[in-house]
Amino acid sequence: MDAIRRRSPVAFSSRPARTVIRDHWEITLAFDNEGPGPWLVDLSHKPRWVLQDRRVDEVKPAGRSIPGAPGACRLEDAILVSRMNRTQAMLWHLGNTAMALPTASEFTDVSEATVLMALFGPHVFTIAEKLCALDFMDPDRPPPFLLQGPWAHVPCQLVVLAGGNAASGGILIACARGYAADMQQAIQSAGAAHGLAPAGEDRFMAWMATIEG
Repeated sequence: MDAIRRRSPVAFSSRPARTVIRDHWEITLAFDNEGPGPWLVDLSHKPRWVLQDRRVDEVKPAGRSIPGAPGACRLEDAILVSRMNRTQAMLWHLGNTAMALPTASEFTDVSEATVLMALFGPHVFTIAEKLCALDFMDPDRPPPFLLQGPWAHVPCQLVVLAGGNAASGGILIACARGYAADMQQAIQSAGAAHGLAPAGEDRFMAWMATIEG
């Protein structure tokens, strides 16, 4: 019997310098010539769930309390919990360590039904302005926070992980898997003038360590 092999719908033209197989996913850890940033990283292999329950406030996914206000997020030990609305929340595991998978019926695994990319480094909010009319630099909303709406005309969940100014920051972009190629092309086109380059998971994890620290 052939081994299970999961592949992301995101396909960069750059040549991977280092790869690894983890949980049947083929993951690029680094690319040749990633440059000084900004960077775009494919995180579609990261486990992601949607929680839906009328008593969502009583649920503690991975032992984390769900934020009370829609749009609020909590990032701890690379686990991101985001409140979507009155009855829904998202749980994204952004780290590499093993995590107990949610088994309750209220949770739906959306990892292979969606695509997740990270856009971070200098000029990301300038790039974002070309693709989305939402306010990523709202002074009344300290990161991390969730926005839901169109990005490049595609319905998305958008989490501002870091920033607050036009110079640097980080945004997570999630949408339905079928939009992956068009979304990737739109972001790379919008970021070309700013030197946007594909990067591997190692680059993202190193950046994550700076914002969580």
